[in-house]
Amino acid sequence: MGRYIIRRILYLIVVILVVSMITFGLMHAIPGGPFSREKALPEETIKMLEERYHLDDPLWKQYVDYIYNVLIPHFSTTAPTNSLQDDFLVNAKIGNVWFRWMNFGPSFKSRSRTVNDIFRDNLPISAQLGTMALIVALVIGMPLGILAALKQNTPWDYLGMGVAILGVSVPVIVLGPIFVWIFGVELKWLPPTGWGASPPYLLGFLPSELGWEFFRYAIMPSIALGLGSSAIIARLTRATLLQTVREDYIRTARAKGLQERLIITRHALKNSLIPVVTIIGPMFAALVTGTFVTELIFGIPGMGKYFVTSITNRDYPVIMGTILLYAVFLVIANLFVDIIYAYLDPRIRYD
Repeated sequence: MGRYIIRRILYLIVVILVVSMITFGLMHAIPGGPFSREKALPEETIKMLEERYHLDDPLWKQYVDYIYNVLIPHFSTTAPTNSLQDDFLVNAKIGNVWFRWMNFGPSFKSRSRTVNDIFRDNLPISAQLGTMALIVALVIGMPLGILAALKQNTPWDYLGMGVAILGVSVPVIVLGPIFVWIFGVELKWLPPTGWGASPPYLLGFLPSELGWEFFRYAIMPSIALGLGSSAIIARLTRATLLQTVREDYIRTARAKGLQERLIITRHALKNSLIPVVTIIGPMFAALVTGTFVTELIFGIPGMGKYFVTSITNRDYPVIMGTILLYAVFLVIANLFVDIIYAYLDPRIRYD
């Protein structure tokens, strides 16, 4: 298992390089540039800005320089301009030496902020929202799927699948405003917009204080974002569990006289969860890195807004940084999924 994990981490570097090359090529293939305006800037101004951000260099040199700053660790005996507390993504101190890594560079549109500043301020909020949405999806989806499979063709089955179809059919762009209107405006039970967590964050994204005020802001967006994912999990759990309980080894366990509860929990459920765990990895990466529609509806200052506006504004460093960060989350999430496979099915070995 240890060698497998090391091999997958090495593959992560290859994945990042491939993703970065594709992203870099597509960015520069789109017409326009970061300094394009409806009212064109003077040619001297554009030339000065391109020299400042090295956009006048050949494309291959721009790519190599960017990868060098992002992926290659840099060591220095002098403290960087920003402290560890101010820029946790790129700075760390090992003994008397500063270790600098993942320096995504300045934003072309937010002149006073770097991409790392944007990640430091906004990524933890998207991570909080995505983590809670995934918890909502698991808490709602898995019990509904299990209940629907065990009570097939009963009112419980129809209820569970009805909720699943509702979650798939009603997108967050419809569900979010309904929640805001009912619970935020009419009943005034919950704040209609905003986010309750504020720096400093523990472990990079956890709020330092988990109080009721934080959850009051988080309940509506988490449920609105997690309900669609819960529907997918419920339908997949039901389908795989129905298939598993018809296998020969389940009939053998019943013939031996094992209790139905033990048959489901020890034999059927673990094997049926493998396809469910498979989709949870990419789902987690997508939720954690920010969902634009949910953040826009509920006024949450997460990463979604910056990623969408960076594409329209041709803000190359923000585009590259966000996509590379998503790739890292996706590979790490899939690694954890593979490790969980070995726990769910002892026949799976990686050595």
